[in-house]
Amino acid sequence: MKLPYWVRGDTNAFFGFGVNVLVNVLTLTGLCIGVVHMASGDVFGTVLPALGVALVFGNIYYTYLARRLARKENRTDVTAMPYGPSVPHMFIVIFVIMLPIYLRTDDPVRAWQAGLAWAFIIGVIVLIGAFVGPYIRRYAPRAALLGTLAGISITFISMNPAAQMWDMAWIALPVFALLLVGLLTNVKLPGNIPIGLAALLLGTAIGWIGGAMSVPDVEAAAGDIAVAVPDLKLGLLFDGLGDMAPLLATAIPLGVYNFTEAMTNVESAATAGDNYNLRSVLLADGAGAVIGSALGSPFPPAVYVGHPGWKAAGGRTGYSMATGVVIALLCFLGMFGLLGALLPTPAIVPILLYIGLLIGAQAFQATPKAHAAAVVAALIPNIASWASGQMDNALAAAGTSAAEVGDAALEGAGVFYHGLLVLGQGAILAGLVLGAMVAFIIDKRFWHAAIFAGSGAVLSFIGLIHGEKVEWNANGQVALGYVFVAVICVAFALAKVPPREPEPDEVTVEVPAPRPAPDIEKAPAPAA
Repeated sequence: MKLPYWVRGDTNAFFGFGVNVLVNVLTLTGLCIGVVHMASGDVFGTVLPALGVALVFGNIYYTYLARRLARKENRTDVTAMPYGPSVPHMFIVIFVIMLPIYLRTDDPVRAWQAGLAWAFIIGVIVLIGAFVGPYIRRYAPRAALLGTLAGISITFISMNPAAQMWDMAWIALPVFALLLVGLLTNVKLPGNIPIGLAALLLGTAIGWIGGAMSVPDVEAAAGDIAVAVPDLKLGLLFDGLGDMAPLLATAIPLGVYNFTEAMTNVESAATAGDNYNLRSVLLADGAGAVIGSALGSPFPPAVYVGHPGWKAAGGRTGYSMATGVVIALLCFLGMFGLLGALLPTPAIVPILLYIGLLIGAQAFQATPKAHAAAVVAALIPNIASWASGQMDNALAAAGTSAAEVGDAALEGAGVFYHGLLVLGQGAILAGLVLGAMVAFIIDKRFWHAAIFAGSGAVLSFIGLIHGEKVEWNANGQVALGYVFVAVICVAFALAKVPPREPEPDEVTVEVPAPRPAPDIEKAPAPAA
């Protein structure tokens, strides 16, 4: 079988995914400089080149996995897994790890050291998870896995971009409309212009013509361009690891989050027809975080949400490698300051909302209709996590906190902050547990539901979910609630209630039939 390195759809996926990663790198650059007040020389000279190394090797590796899978299954429609800096993690490492240390010490280097140590610990936990994750994937219902992924996508991936879009809707909405037409229909642009490129150019043109951009900002950013070669920053890393204990409270749950998120993304790819080996994915993610931290990046890279979106856009094996190489070159050349001044943010972020729409839809489309309530249940902890985080940020901007305002005052205003905080802690695992419980109860498989409820009790008791930190008896009242659920499920299991009979269409939903390899010469070209 002749497997091309590039097809027309790779161009669409490259511009779409490339813009996605570009947005995230621009965002983390702004967070480092604007929030933690790191020196721009450290950000452009060390952090971004270190991230670039991880991205180029990671995306080349995932291109290799895609081509290996294509040859193994004799198919030409295999799509590589997307890989880049994890979006939730870059906000967490900045606001939960680095910013408190900076505010306490007024030393951005100390904050940077803690971020590197945290990223390193995350990588080690993901490497361990490579040997645990496949078993979780084997036994968890698809509704729980995809519902949890949809929760991440709707909240952390979609909501902030949507807010940025409507803040300057006159730039963002035309870009969004063009993306929807090009990526969700078979309508092609004149001359087969790639839709991602056309959308970015349209938004940039509207922004510049409308006066949203500034020439002096571009001139100032151009002065920061310089070639940077990454090197080892083991001294910074070891200094951070010297005070490792406080980092474990967030690193352990977030490490578990990382391999759970990777697991749900692999499940998402399998639903779209590409069944990757989970262990291979997790080992790459863990290694990327460890290597990146050793070179100076506190931002763990990971397999991205969105494989079905790039597959639908026509991407195959070339778009991932091209994205890694191009973004890495931009990192090495210090171009992100200039790009941030040239490209209006509202012209870039609509691609993230598109991915959110696709992943949210997939959670319902690729699971049995009877499990729709389980999908919603898996969404809820992520929504709670996002909402409580927004409250924290708003209160901090007002110079106060939820503790200072008080739960009684917040509840009097109809804001149940404490409950949302508890529900949203460890949201990925919590969504997986809750979604699995609901799915198994719907199916009247009560022994399975009891096992997941018991797991929820253990995870709550030690603080991996619903707890502020990892400790013994982190949240006993929640753990007791899960125990009661397990008891109820065991009672129904002992009553030998017959399980639900699946609907005729559920077999094809739960286990996608193998897709025949298309004839690439005869198949219609993907929409450009």
